[in-house]
Amino acid sequence: MDALAGLLDGPRAREAFLLRMVMSPPWSVRVEDEAPLSLMCLTEGAAWIVPDGGDPVRLHPGDLAIVRGPVPYTVADSPDTTPQVVAGPGGTCRTLWGEPLDQAMRMGVRTWGNDAHGSTVVHVGTYQVQSEVSDRLLDALPPLVHLPADTWKCPLLPFLAEEMEREEPGQSVMLDRTLDLLLVAALRSWFARPEAHAPAWYVALGDPVVGRALRLMQDDPAHPWTVASLAGACGVSRAQLARRFHELAGEPPMTHLTRWRLDLAADLLRTTNATIDTVARKVGYSGSFALSAAFKRVRGISPQEHRTGTALPTRRRPPSAPRARAISTP
Repeated sequence: MDALAGLLDGPRAREAFLLRMVMSPPWSVRVEDEAPLSLMCLTEGAAWIVPDGGDPVRLHPGDLAIVRGPVPYTVADSPDTTPQVVAGPGGTCRTLWGEPLDQAMRMGVRTWGNDAHGSTVVHVGTYQVQSEVSDRLLDALPPLVHLPADTWKCPLLPFLAEEMEREEPGQSVMLDRTLDLLLVAALRSWFARPEAHAPAWYVALGDPVVGRALRLMQDDPAHPWTVASLAGACGVSRAQLARRFHELAGEPPMTHLTRWRLDLAADLLRTTNATIDTVARKVGYSGSFALSAAFKRVRGISPQEHRTGTALPTRRRPPSAPRARAISTP
């Protein structure tokens, strides 16, 4: 498994929320849908994305933005325009005073806005629940990624826009898979840029020693790895591997292995019906008790709570992997 495939393996939209938004200024939509990830492509006009606590980013036609939730943000014709609409979970919308607007602003198949002939058109695709996007991918993203049209090209954008206006058998599956491919294409372009601030372990994969150790752990997480066995497989001493790994990846090898195993387990718990014991053995634990102990220690909740969403995780983030700031590529 190459580094990018390992990072991106996991986007699986299931009846994703897709919308063609048509607006005339002045307009401003406050997004409070609590979704883990959204993609926005401006096809006509101009728009701004204003993250809470972040700098506004202007979108031009052809630009793509990836917004990581669940923190609210605003999309508007200008950063100074006061929100008129609040978008909530599940595609609901209301005024600032709570009056429903779902029907009043609906304009056909997956089309919504304040003017059917508006000068601004934004196509939106949203992963609505956490299980549709892997934790390790969300951990690697800043709150906002901006890909200007002149820095990347993707034939999926016009295809998705065309498909969003259709209503045919199997349409939701077609849209879900297209959204997944668009996300992977966008992130592949973004992670290739030096300003992407990719995770330390991702960068460390380029090192001949640490990269091999990382691939061994990623390709076979169920193996009973130790620092000594990894060092032997990499052709260096235990002390050399430990020192070099920490310098490049920002954490000890066994700490990384634990996080990798738990990230894989978290995805399996949310995306499969496998028992906790089966998941445990698949990622390198002796059984459900061992996995539960590690899960609670690192994430603060049990595997079952993670699977059912009955508790909010209190996951610890290592000092070497901080949340990056919003990125706008030149």
